Amino acid sequence: MIGDGALENVDAIFAVHVSHEHPTGTIGSRPGPLLAGCGFFRAVISGKQGSAENPNRSVDPVLAASAAVISLQGIVSREANPLDSQVVSVTSFNGGDNLDVIPDTVVLGGTFRAFSNTSFYQLLKRIEEVIVEQTKVFRCSSTVDFFEKESTIYPPTVNDERMYEHVRKVAVDLVGAANFRVVPPMMGAEDFSFYSEVVPAAFFYIGIRNETLGSIHSGHSPHFMIDEDALPIGAAAHAAIAERYLNEHR
Repeated sequence: MIGDGALENVDAIFAVHVSHEHPTGTIGSRPGPLLAGCGFFRAVISGKQGSAENPNRSVDPVLAASAAVISLQGIVSREANPLDSQVVSVTSFNGGDNLDVIPDTVVLGGTFRAFSNTSFYQLLKRIEEVIVEQTKVFRCSSTVDFFEKESTIYPPTVNDERMYEHVRKVAVDLVGAANFRVVPPMMGAEDFSFYSEVVPAAFFYIGIRNETLGSIHSGHSPHFMIDEDALPIGAAAHAAIAERYLNEHR
């Protein structure tokens, strides 16, 4: 959409998302970084297949990959500023299912998150370096794919302070000060972030949490359901935010 010019001559952009963490009808947001940048990686570690009873005749990619996984944990714990939240998580590890053979390859993968582009791309650089160099110690080779061609790298979602303040004022007028919340940053990611890099933006939440109805699950859960009482509030907030912005910037 950005490439096709959909955001040309657009002065501001707003987005709303439901939140199971906040009571139905509350509105929440925050200025600055709200959601993390998100990327994924897949590494292929190559060695030499051999029988398990004679490991000396193989080049063991399981051992090399295991060492790489352990070393990856040091990137955040020992290289990142403790006040700059970052995540590196290995979520898959596959060397096949033959219990009597050391495989020729192991594939591992995972995700990484950060709240600034500088930290995000430093994580990307270090993940590749750690995997490639650590596996060399065990005589293996490796390649790391970050799926950049598939556009699965999302930058941080950052709220413009002026746009956030506009959302806050409209929300307070609509639902009252007691029902507006300054929410904490989250390590989740959002493709709306691409828009926030181009146009002053604000992303905000409408609460849907209602324990009586069972509306307590994340939108990614198979048990997700929505308290529909939030729908008219969300629609009214989204419309009022746009209408007031247009009226104030004629």
